[in-house]
Amino acid sequence: MSDLPRKAVTRTAKLAALPLGIAGRATWGFGKRIVGESAELVGRELQQRTAEQLFKVLGELKGGAMKFGQALSVFESALPEEVAGPYRAALTKLQEAAPPMPTRTVHAVLEERLGEGWHELFLEFEDKPAAAASIGQVHRGVWHDGREVAVKVQYPGAGEALLSDLNQLSRFSRLLGPLIPGMDIKPLIAELKDRVSEELDYGLEAQAQQAHAEEFTDDPDVVVPLVVHQSDQVLVTEWMDGIPLSEIISDGTQEQRDRAGQLLARFLFSGPARTGLLHADPHPGNFRLLPGGPEGEDDWRLGVLDFGTVDRLPGGLPATIGESLRMTLDGEAEAVYELLCAEGFVKETIDLNPDAVMDYLLPIIEPAQVEEFTFTRGWMRSQAARVADPRSPAYQLGKQLNLPPSYLLIHRVTLSTIGVLCQLGATVRLREELEEWLPGFVPEDPVDGEAAVAEA
Repeated sequence: MSDLPRKAVTRTAKLAALPLGIAGRATWGFGKRIVGESAELVGRELQQRTAEQLFKVLGELKGGAMKFGQALSVFESALPEEVAGPYRAALTKLQEAAPPMPTRTVHAVLEERLGEGWHELFLEFEDKPAAAASIGQVHRGVWHDGREVAVKVQYPGAGEALLSDLNQLSRFSRLLGPLIPGMDIKPLIAELKDRVSEELDYGLEAQAQQAHAEEFTDDPDVVVPLVVHQSDQVLVTEWMDGIPLSEIISDGTQEQRDRAGQLLARFLFSGPARTGLLHADPHPGNFRLLPGGPEGEDDWRLGVLDFGTVDRLPGGLPATIGESLRMTLDGEAEAVYELLCAEGFVKETIDLNPDAVMDYLLPIIEPAQVEEFTFTRGWMRSQAARVADPRSPAYQLGKQLNLPPSYLLIHRVTLSTIGVLCQLGATVRLREELEEWLPGFVPEDPVDGEAAVAEA
């Protein structure tokens, strides 16, 4: 049996204790203030205790609870600084590690999925996990042909636990809402639930990773490990060293931050254009900085891991995104509004002022208006505050907009990537990447269009 708590009642009890704990700490804080302690000091200690309990529970439960925590972690930069500080260390810890499952469980899964002689497939196999994630953990090994490999082993009962956690989290999503101002937690949880079956299918993950690995072979900027072997609950890929992005966020040089940010933006927009797939789990634990970029060993490349969640976009990102972004930058309010209505972002029963929609959009797309933009936590917080304040026109208008299901995952991935860029504090030439990779952002040359028709 796995140490992953599998009984729904056990997991539910742990998760249900979270809101009770939050309420208890609030009472404790009130008592401390009554006896004369500083509200600021009490508030800081309260946040620290809340962070520790929240992410301790999420990390211990793995499954959907940890998946939710990872998804939440990339939005840390939207929190007010006095709140974000205590959360930051706990969030970073959650991205990189979780309590391991017992060695006997790992061996049992390997024997069941690779056969009784599974040891013979490896020249070396490290029982101590190198990393742990929401539904599986990674062990380092040496394949029988001498290649260093990463062996991802899925937790027994992961699927059941994943759904149980997300259902329970959904029930008290309103209590979790204040963690990230301006963000509705319930749709995030619903979208994570929709992806459960894909995330559990290592066959799909292997296909997505191999497609990226082959496309980015010899790419000067992006590295994706090749798939070595795959079976149910076990995925073996080439090992990749490098500096985790979480370490760059906490201790990296500005040069590393800027390079990581540029490459992250490049991968976000070039991936769908080149593979027809969007890597949909952009938290810092899934990225590495590797030496040996285009300028030599002192330059950096971006290593990308974990293709368990992808959005399948055969034609790349929808041209509507690029077209609406370009027209917004050009001030074409009526055209933008018509396009948003046609795509379902504005429901037929809603009537909005096109200029008000432009006022809502322009601050959000500020990074695309300039040659280069420095993403900061302060900028992210200002955007979150603008759409979260009920007194704000942006809040009132945002409530009337709709997000069509086909854009939901793209929207979350884009927001998550921006959250990581803000954590990095990176200066990025975003417009350059949009012009290169985003369909519809650069208007089609009429001459080129006529030539294409003539050739056809």
